[in-house]
Amino acid sequence: MSLPSSTLAVAELRRPCVSYAPTIWGDTFLQHASQSKETDDNMKQQAEKLKEKVKSIFQSSLNQNIVQKLNFIDSIQRLGVSYHFQREINQALEQIYNTFTKHNTINEDGDYHFIALLFRLLRQQGYGISSDVFKKFKNGQGSFNETLANDVQGLCSLYEASHLRISEDDVLEEACDFSKTKLKSLVKQLSPSVAAQINHCLRRPFYRSVPRFEIRHYMTLFEQDPSHNETLLNFAKVDFNLLQKLHNKEIGHVTKWRKDSNFVTLVPYARDRLVESYIWCLAISYKPEYSNARTFVGKLIQVICLLDDTYDAYGTVQELELFTKAIQRWDISHIRSLPECMKVVFETVLQLCEEIELLTRENGKSSFVVPHFKQAVSNLTKGYMVEAKWCHEHYIPTYEEYKANGVLTSCFSYMITSFISLAEFATESVLDWIFSDPSIINAASVIGRVMDDMASHKFEQQRVHVASAVECCMKQYSISEAEAYNFIHKDVEDCWKVINEECIKSSDDIPKCVLDCAVNLARISEVSYENHEDKYTNAKLLKDYVSSLLVDPVSIDQEKLTAI
Repeated sequence: MSLPSSTLAVAELRRPCVSYAPTIWGDTFLQHASQSKETDDNMKQQAEKLKEKVKSIFQSSLNQNIVQKLNFIDSIQRLGVSYHFQREINQALEQIYNTFTKHNTINEDGDYHFIALLFRLLRQQGYGISSDVFKKFKNGQGSFNETLANDVQGLCSLYEASHLRISEDDVLEEACDFSKTKLKSLVKQLSPSVAAQINHCLRRPFYRSVPRFEIRHYMTLFEQDPSHNETLLNFAKVDFNLLQKLHNKEIGHVTKWRKDSNFVTLVPYARDRLVESYIWCLAISYKPEYSNARTFVGKLIQVICLLDDTYDAYGTVQELELFTKAIQRWDISHIRSLPECMKVVFETVLQLCEEIELLTRENGKSSFVVPHFKQAVSNLTKGYMVEAKWCHEHYIPTYEEYKANGVLTSCFSYMITSFISLAEFATESVLDWIFSDPSIINAASVIGRVMDDMASHKFEQQRVHVASAVECCMKQYSISEAEAYNFIHKDVEDCWKVINEECIKSSDDIPKCVLDCAVNLARISEVSYENHEDKYTNAKLLKDYVSSLLVDPVSIDQEKLTAI
């Protein structure tokens, strides 16, 4: 029996398919979908009691010297519990800023750690403290004092602070190079434990790190410090475990949604990376008030993955043009002739739109949230379509041309729009701002796009694939792959300067938590594509992170907890 001509045409299509490894997690988190929303009452009571004690300690610390006060704030932030004390921290840092910068009363003899920590905490908070404070680290010849060379804490703090530099901060460029060089030279001379701390600092300075990812590492360091505050440590541990239970419930819901949707069977060419997608949601914010936003965006990132793989690893140009037109017009009739798997992807996008409409209808925000959501989907698919045509035409764009489209295909605006839409402070003006091409979101998007490219381009170029940022650089500037990497890494550093500057000069019209979404997406990009490795696609590389965040609770000494 011969096949119909239409079937033969489909059979003869040469699709750019790729065989992705299956998920390493299976249905591990499905069990949490049916768990009660109620957490352990005893654990909640312990947390409240400890929280009040920490608040009392914080209030008493305000009467301590400035170094102790800054160190306590730093510990609260690194242990991941600062969201409980944000008002107190804001007031303390405002007072410190007024006292030590506006009135120019910084102690000329202040130690290196103190000045670097003061600078970092204030800039993180959005204060425009001048980098001139670091000029006192220099000698008469304009070089950094060699007395700093053996001050491990001072060097680490200086290196950490240097990552909040903006374009005018030449002294911080020098500080970064100086502290990095000195710390590397000290590693071989110090004990293994101190060397490990230095290497961690060099590999991932706190400001470039995903806050939730760093908590357990810092807990270990904090606990080893003989002078650590036991109450604060135990509160951080209980709070971490409470949040982990909430996060498990969220990923359980997303797992059930994906299993019910049966994408593995219906869209077989797409990556099954649900757990890794949810990790990106945790990176945007781990706070409890964003539970609905994380659950929705966990689904959204999976749909983005379906779209990405449809354009990148399945559809022909002709099919994708029809698919894109259907998205632009929000009309499924345009794709009746397309394969069933592409219809499933389209229908899933429609379902997500209906879901966000339901979630925002009650508070009266759906009237502006839904149009912005649709526009975000439209912009994303336009970007994917541009890349599909470039690939089909064997066109290698200039690096700047590639980046301009990469701002769309990074998906960051799409994720931020959806996340913010489900937050209490979502307003039409904030969503309009997101769509006005703000520098901070563009810079974060470029970081995400080019870091992803450096990690995945070798694998992708093994098949028919659009040129990445690396190939664009190599062609435009006639440089080697290694030189292209250096060029792009320099661009990433420049993007971080833009992010830092925008965080300082932003107006009160844009809530800090909105800016934090962009910063945190840049941070998770640094982690996910570190060392030119694609930890999203190659899920085994993220396994330890997932285990520490979602599988293994923090061990708590109940005797110590009871004694507090």
